[in-house]
Amino acid sequence: MAEKPHINLITSGHVDHGKSTLIGRLLFDSGSIPEQEMRKLKEKAKELKKETFEFAFVMDGLKEERERGLTIDLMHREFQTDKYYFTIIDCPGHRDFVKNMITGASQADAAILVVSCKDSIQEQTREHLYLAKVLGIGQIIVAINKMDSVNYEEAQFKKVKDEVSKLLTSIGYDAGKIPFIPVSAYVGDNVAKKSDKMAWYSGPTLMASLDQTITPPEKPVNKPLRLPVQDVFTITGVGTVPVGRVETGILKPGDKIVFMPSGTEGEVKSIEMHHKPLNKAEPGDNVGFNMRGVGKGDIRRGDVVGHPNSPPTVVKEFTAQIIVLQHPTVITKGYTPVFHAHTSHIAGSITELVKKLDPKTGAVLQENPDMLKPGDAAIIKVKPTQPFVIEKQSEFPELAKFAIRDMGKTIAAGICIDVVKA
Repeated sequence: MAEKPHINLITSGHVDHGKSTLIGRLLFDSGSIPEQEMRKLKEKAKELKKETFEFAFVMDGLKEERERGLTIDLMHREFQTDKYYFTIIDCPGHRDFVKNMITGASQADAAILVVSCKDSIQEQTREHLYLAKVLGIGQIIVAINKMDSVNYEEAQFKKVKDEVSKLLTSIGYDAGKIPFIPVSAYVGDNVAKKSDKMAWYSGPTLMASLDQTITPPEKPVNKPLRLPVQDVFTITGVGTVPVGRVETGILKPGDKIVFMPSGTEGEVKSIEMHHKPLNKAEPGDNVGFNMRGVGKGDIRRGDVVGHPNSPPTVVKEFTAQIIVLQHPTVITKGYTPVFHAHTSHIAGSITELVKKLDPKTGAVLQENPDMLKPGDAAIIKVKPTQPFVIEKQSEFPELAKFAIRDMGKTIAAGICIDVVKA
């Protein structure tokens, strides 16, 4: 059978709006979770007195999360529709965990935005949408969840749909092209199975909508290899195994590769994805690869893998376009927050505020402004405090996006538009 196109899907939305339950339901109803695993989770949920949480537990594998009832880390699970093979990246909705949302969003081809029809738009609904837009996620489906809690009323669905449409439009999405689906993830209405409780809704289920509205990304296979390292494992009897997602190019067993910024070189012995060996890894593949000639201490999360003839770009300074989301005071020259790009995070000093832009049109409002405040868009120059890989938007958009964080908050999101190589 021909392989179905692969799509990375992110779920985003406010913390209590039911994202994890929705994913659990999608996975269960699409047959991706065996009956006995579901039974165990149900028992576990009862034991912890969180009866409605069994679907959420599918994703919240960490013990701590089960006890707190929160999604902390990024999780990957697979499921299939008639047309596509999806890797679902569950993104935490909880405040402290926005940086994971950023790592997730920068890997996603499409997003399901989950909004509770009881609570409508919350602070994180806005923040996640804003990030999705800046990070270049063009394809969105809105799941208006918890319809069971408002007796499946059409009026409440319409009210929330209008509010979310306005928000989407204000950020620059075409809300008219985005599907809005009334669902109850917990009960299972309109997720994979058509609901009999909302005669007023004639559109597709969430599963059907994924097939109808999402198109797979073009794979940048002809570009040089770029693979940011997410983790490095030492496996007894195997050796050092870096794990990450191929962003561009192709990785094959036998390849000589280089890890930047350190310049460590090695040879790929074998590659695997979901515990199966691969004879090549392409963009979008989350893989682990076994190395020859590389020790665990030589490489770390945040390194980027390339071929020695076209190594990833290490910068001593870069120019970026940013949008300021929030800030306790204002941003001025000399401010040194943490930059999160691909899997790396590094302190960087803002050496110059080049110009302030109109966030909607991109027109220049002011040259060399003294400061930036929330809502401002700007061009800035940044000096990382240590060697750091970032690429230009025009060459490798996959590695040009970043977020600026400080004191546990996302201050700004942006893209790198120019670099001064180290």
